[in-house]
Formats: sequence, structure tokens, C-alpha cells
Amino acid sequence: MEKTKVLIGLASCGIAAGANKVYEKINALKISEKIDFELTKTGCLGMCFREPLVEIIDETGSYLYGDINEDKAVEIFDKHVKQHEPVKEYIVRSDLFQAKDDNFWNGQIKIALRNCGVIDPENIKEYENKGGYEAIKKIISEKISSEKVIQTVLDSGIRGRGGGGFPTGLKWRFAANSKSDFKYIICNADEGDPGAFMDRSVLEGDPHAVIEGLIIGAYSIGAKEGVIYCRAEYPLAIKRLNIAIEQARKKGYLGKNILGIKGLDFDLYVKEGAGAFVCGEETALMASIEGERGMPRKRPPFPAESGLWAKPTNINNVETFANIPYIILNGAESFSKYGTEKSKGTKVFALTGKINHGGLIEVPMGISIRDIIFKLGGGITGGKKFKAVQLGGPSGGCIPEYLADTIVDYDSVNATGAIMGSGGMVVMDETTCMVDMARFFLDFTCKESCGKCTFCRVGTKRMLEILTRITHGEGKEGDIEKLEELAYQIKENSLCGLGQTAPNPVLTTIKYFRHEYEAHINDKKCPAKNCKQLLTYTVDEEKCTGCTVCAKNCPSNAIDGERKSAHFIRQDACIKCGSCYSKCKFGAIILS
Repeated sequence: MEKTKVLIGLASCGIAAGANKVYEKINALKISEKIDFELTKTGCLGMCFREPLVEIIDETGSYLYGDINEDKAVEIFDKHVKQHEPVKEYIVRSDLFQAKDDNFWNGQIKIALRNCGVIDPENIKEYENKGGYEAIKKIISEKISSEKVIQTVLDSGIRGRGGGGFPTGLKWRFAANSKSDFKYIICNADEGDPGAFMDRSVLEGDPHAVIEGLIIGAYSIGAKEGVIYCRAEYPLAIKRLNIAIEQARKKGYLGKNILGIKGLDFDLYVKEGAGAFVCGEETALMASIEGERGMPRKRPPFPAESGLWAKPTNINNVETFANIPYIILNGAESFSKYGTEKSKGTKVFALTGKINHGGLIEVPMGISIRDIIFKLGGGITGGKKFKAVQLGGPSGGCIPEYLADTIVDYDSVNATGAIMGSGGMVVMDETTCMVDMARFFLDFTCKESCGKCTFCRVGTKRMLEILTRITHGEGKEGDIEKLEELAYQIKENSLCGLGQTAPNPVLTTIKYFRHEYEAHINDKKCPAKNCKQLLTYTVDEEKCTGCTVCAKNCPSNAIDGERKSAHFIRQDACIKCGSCYSKCKFGAIILS
């Protein structure tokens, strides 16, 4: 009989939810009661809305427990670990029976995330036991040429998972064809949007998959050195990456004469970035590695010709590299059988916003946005109406509810005005003001602009000023047209992807929610009742009982009235804080 295995999700999301205390409690019980079982730290399982997560695998099957605290951990230990009696009320997934959150898993295909939440990311043997480093061994043992590896990647149809969706194999071929005495390969792990949660989770949960992908890429293009560019705000990812790199060196997967093959040299290191959003752009990233300020450079020359230190360089993101070992080991068809004609394989998304099941999912290309939100995501929180989804990170676009049947592939998403990006998916409900949402995202991209391009540096600031005026009730006729004109000028004249995509949230909200802009400007009303300066609080005299609760809780003493008599709100004194609205138990405060 195999030993019982207990896995604790200890990625950043689990730790933030208190998983460290759960681990310490179970470990203390194991020591004090001298129970023989395997206790393992693992990465993110994706079910972040149920953290902390504990999985128990025994001779009968696997059982995933969610929302676990120290008290529940003790109960699970006593009943399941000691007595082999699963505690069903805490189980959120099992391979033996239907559990409460099965829909979250239905439809998911794990390739990039295949080992996350399954192995100990700090133990190279566990990665190897799951087929890790077998892809690079296959290349060496079967003497597969670099061109054949590139062709396999091309045949798989995988496109870059970090933004533009350029065919990965074609990108590798460009770098491979560049003549140089030295080449570099870089993993971009610095994308600063909700999709970066995916990058961090893979690095925290399966760093060896990224390293092996880099090794294969280096072999294919002829690179001798690699860099993983990771923002310093991801300390756990950096820690586990460095552990994995050192383990790979000791095992002979990195360094001189890889796996005993003379002349097959490749090593890599982690470069910690300052977390600038613009460094998600290739040339700005390379400038940062070189010790310069992270600012984009003109292209051509492209990185494949002259990149890091003016040498041919290939750059892909975390998700792209994590897929490569799977493709090489299992063949191009194993990946290309999923997806659509022009968008093959799977895509990882970070679900967030007004959604019940927020977390990390991996789905086949071609799934609809509606299925992601309402099946895997469990629908909108509080039973509210789904309004829109912002796809592609801060510079992505907003897709309205009536386009929710749009399938997830590069062409279909781009046709809406949004972008795939690195997989951020922010869900919005009926209480979301789309004008304010556009302002929120533009505020981010405006602050993150490196300032090199006048159109991006100044143009985004002017757009932000207009959007701020509109949400404050100071919008003027012609503001919408000014926003559109500025947006197209910025898109057409900015040097890098940040400026070229920064106007997307504004353009898509104007396209699909123009009536909300017009209501703000013409009627000085926010249809979503979200913009504070456009709200008006009044008292419904028929419903008011004169209980005085609203008056007592008003911080500006703007509410007059005697006890047991209808009250009145003085608009000149009201600061629109909403305290009266939230405190009234009789629904007598009207928000308009």
C-alpha cells in the first residue's frame, strides 16, 4: 500500500489566505502523533477562491479540501489521515464522487499548468517523476536537429502567450537563422497585469518546466546563455526559480556539456526587474537587463537580429516556455488537437473581478467567454447581471455582455477591440461604470508610460484628464470625439505596445457603452450609480420612519428631521459618502 500523501497549496495566493498556518498545524500533528504519511508543499491549483487548499491522496483516491483553517485541518487529520474517513462537507473536488465545485474543473485542459499543485516545486525529482527533462533527453538521445525541433514547434501551432500572439516556431527560426558568435534567450516573467498572476503561479508551482522550455529553445536557436526577467515583487517565484536552476545545474541539465554532450553548453540566471509595465515590451526589457532605464527601442533591427548586448535574442513569456517540453515530448499533434484553426492549444486565464470563482484556469482555445464566466467561473457575485469583461490586461478592451458568445482565439478577440494579452480577464457587473473603468485602466497605463514617446506620455495624460472630468460631472460636448481622436493618434504614433494598446479600454467602452458617456456628459448622471460626484441621495418620505439612524451616521450633519418624522437631506451639505444609504433599514434613502 502506498503511503498517504498530503499536499498543501503554498503559492502566494495560498500563503496570503493562511496556508502556512495550516501546513504548520498538520506538520506538528504528524510529529506529535508519529503518523507516517508524506507531507508536501505544492503550488497553486488555480482554485484561489477556495484557498487554503489541502489535497489528500490515499489508496482510495484523491480528495481536495477547500477553505481550510487550523481547526478544520485538525478535524481532517483526525478523521481522514488517521482513520481514512474523508470529511465530505469540506471536499471541493474528488475523483470518486461529485463535489461542490466540479464545474470549475469541467472543460479545463492542463498543459502549461500540468504540474502546478501536483508536485513540490522545490524538488527536482518530483518534476522528473512527471516526465520532466525527458523532452531534452529525447532531443539528445534521438539526435533531433535544431531545425526539426523548430518545425515541431511550428507544427504545434503555438503562438506567443504573452501579447501579440506571434507564431513561436517562426520567432525561433528567425533567431536560429541569425549569424552570430553568441546568442541569448530570454523568458519574460515581468508582465504587470492580472495575467502576470499566471506567470507567477507557474514559476512558483513548476519552475523546472520553464527552465526545460528555455533549454530546448536555446538548443534550437543556438543560444549559450539565458535570462529569466522577473519582477522583484515576486519573491517566492524568484526563490523557487533559483532553487530550481541550482538543482538543474547539479543534475547536468544546465552548464557546460549538458547531459554529457560535449559542446552543448547553456546556462541561465534570474534578473530581478523593478516591476515597470513597459518592461513587458521586448526592447525595454532588454534595456533593463543591460542596466539602462526600461525604455523601448526602435525596430528594426528586431531582437532576433540584434537584441541583448546587440546579439541575436529570442524572447518568449512564461506560459509559452512551459508548453514547450510537453509539445516536444508528446508531439505537435498533442497540442494542436486543441483549439481553432489559427489558435491552437490551450490558454491560461486569470479570472478576477465580480465573479464567484476567481482564480487560474487553463482552457482549450475556442471556448466561449460566456462558458468561462458562467460555467468555470460560477457566474457573477451576488446574483447581479453580467455587464462586460475586460480582456488582455490594463491595455486590453472591454467586451460587452451581448458579445459573450465570442470564442477565445486571437482573431475573434481582436475583432472585438480587445486583445488576448497574457490572459487577464476582469469581469464586471451592472454596478460597474464603464467610463470610470476606462479611467481606471488609463490611469495605470498613463503612470506606467516610460515617457519616451510624446503621443503616449502627453496623449494618455490628456485622455485621463478628460475621463476624470466626465466622471466628476464636468464633461462637455465634444469630449467623446476628443477622446477618440487622441486615442487613434496615440495608437498610430507610439513606439511600443504600451502606447499602441493603452487607448483600447477607452475605445471599446465608447464603442459599446457610448450611452454611458453621453449620460455622464449630458445628463450629469452615472447609469451604474458608481461615480460619487454624480450621485444624489434623497429621502422617500413615505418610507421614512424618523428613526434618526441616518442623521446620527451622517458625517457632515446634512440630514435634518425630528424623531418619528420624515427626514430631509440638505444637498449643499451632503458629501455623497453613502452612509445614510447603507445604514437605513427601511429602504427610505433613494439613490439617483
